[in-house]
Amino acid sequence: MNQNELTRARVATTLAFMMNGFSVGVLVSQLPDYKFHLKISNGALGMALFLLAAGVLSALGPSGRWSAKHGSARVTILGSLAIILSMPLIGLSFNYITFCVTLYFFGYAIAFQDVAMNTHAVTLEQRFKRRVMSTFHALYSVGALAGSAIGGLMAQGHVKEIIQECSVSVLFSIVLYFMKSRFLPASSDQQEPRKHKRPKRPTIFWVMGLLGMSASIGEGSAGDWGGVLARTTFHTSPFVGTLPYICFSITMVTGRFLGDRLAHKFGPGQLLFFGGLIAGTGLASGLLVGGIGGEIFGWTLLGMGMCIVIPMIYSEAGTIAIHKFSGTIAPSEAVATVSGISYFGFVIGPPIMGYISEAITLRWAMLVPAALGLALAAGSRYVIRQEQ
Repeated sequence: MNQNELTRARVATTLAFMMNGFSVGVLVSQLPDYKFHLKISNGALGMALFLLAAGVLSALGPSGRWSAKHGSARVTILGSLAIILSMPLIGLSFNYITFCVTLYFFGYAIAFQDVAMNTHAVTLEQRFKRRVMSTFHALYSVGALAGSAIGGLMAQGHVKEIIQECSVSVLFSIVLYFMKSRFLPASSDQQEPRKHKRPKRPTIFWVMGLLGMSASIGEGSAGDWGGVLARTTFHTSPFVGTLPYICFSITMVTGRFLGDRLAHKFGPGQLLFFGGLIAGTGLASGLLVGGIGGEIFGWTLLGMGMCIVIPMIYSEAGTIAIHKFSGTIAPSEAVATVSGISYFGFVIGPPIMGYISEAITLRWAMLVPAALGLALAAGSRYVIRQEQ
């Protein structure tokens, strides 16, 4: 396989990551409008988002198995098509029930594409013989920020949701047409179907999933509770209240662009260790200092520490499956296992933080993600042993 083919596949995979992030960003920007037009409460919106998360979780296993059987390229294309079809369905929602159902299918679509495109990224890393996963995730974040910004501008201009969704789907259709022939051949990462009973997942993948869940709880809490903490506890203005999350997002994107280079130099295990240490001590220090300055400091270091965790564990899961468990578990199934446990943190993290904050205040409840950062640093030693 020549360098030109690998470059074409990298471009196609980049577009898939940006498509996934962009679609999520657009939807997030539209949620207040859906809440208003459907006349639903915060609790009802929370339940709808829970169904979106349920769709995500239910797609992870099938996507992993299909990627192993048919190749990650074909499943990435199929997942992209599912996103294109599911987005206008959300815009057509005429009541709360249809909104919930369409969110479930949208969640299924983005996760179906997610596992496959991460598996394809792992395959590309093996062909390139260097790390590229963190850069892909950085571009996912860029796509999410762009989708959120463009969705916000369209909402500001009172563009109807169905027109927004259809416009995005038309754009994605053009992108899919461009990228569908540029992926690596299906044979690049297809696995022979097993004729025996499916074995248990090796322990390392469960450990890596728990490390990912620690990071996802921190990421979810930073996004959902940062502004609330700034405005209700530290009594900031609405704009200043957004600064902690802005700083968090900047360090997340910047760190992911640098992540591949750092992983090549120091190794993923060392990055996980220092990332957890920086996130845990930084967030705890900011909370102890208090005030909006302390929160901005804590959120900045949380983003700096957590930025590389998800891409590194996805990359390591696929690599370990290839080199240590070949014939036992396919890379796509390893990625699905790790991502499934990691995604669970996004589902349970923010609600749990809400319950804890009722007992000990939100400021001290945020020490939970700080503690999980330190637990991540401790657990990374297990990953380091697998690298040796």
